[in-house]
Amino acid sequence: MARLDEVLLESDTPSVLVAHSLGCHLVAAWAAHSRQVARVRAAVLVAPSDPQRDDAPPQLYNWRPVVRQQLPFQSLLVASSNDQVCSLAQAAVFAADWGSRWYLLGAHGHINGDSALGDWDAGHALLKSLA
Repeated sequence: MARLDEVLLESDTPSVLVAHSLGCHLVAAWAAHSRQVARVRAAVLVAPSDPQRDDAPPQLYNWRPVVRQQLPFQSLLVASSNDQVCSLAQAAVFAADWGSRWYLLGAHGHINGDSALGDWDAGHALLKSLA
């Protein structure tokens, strides 16, 4: 979280954050504690993981409890209908808690390199819609 503050302080213009998996939780935790939230225009949160799942690996326990505070900037949560690390229902709960708009990508797993999306032009378009 401190490094995110440092990076944001390096720029005079508001930033758009793009986060994947646990990075989505980092954004939520950072936004709940940082004094630099005005430096963020928006966030794209892709395929949040669910560290509270019963089968979550122990290294995710440090992300419990999940920060559920509404983000102080606009955000879009992109989810997959067959993500193996977060159910669609739980992704919808995260979107609601964080005040994020919702975008269901379809069946693309954890929306990563294994998802065969290539350069993911649709993802670039989603990012531009917030920027």
